[in-house]
Amino acid sequence: MKNVSYRQWEDAFEVEFDDGLSFLEPHRTIQKANKISSKALIERVELDDELRHGFFVHYNNGQVAEVSWGFIREHPPKNCRQCK
Repeated sequence: MKNVSYRQWEDAFEVEFDDGLSFLEPHRTIQKANKISSKALIERVELDDELRHGFFVHYNNGQVAEVSWGFIREHPPKNCRQCK
């Protein structure tokens, strides 16, 4: 992974890879996969700088979602504009 950012206006994460591919992953997908409370608010997003295998989403209630590159690359959203 090269970069990750949270797009509040779309409630989604933009994930960019070294090979130039970019995906827009819905926040609700990550919440569901990590069993994060629907009322939790995002405090910060942190790219795993050491291994660059994924990223972490830290929430205001202490929960943390761990998202691997495989989760994004192998299961892109079905209506992904960047994937076409």
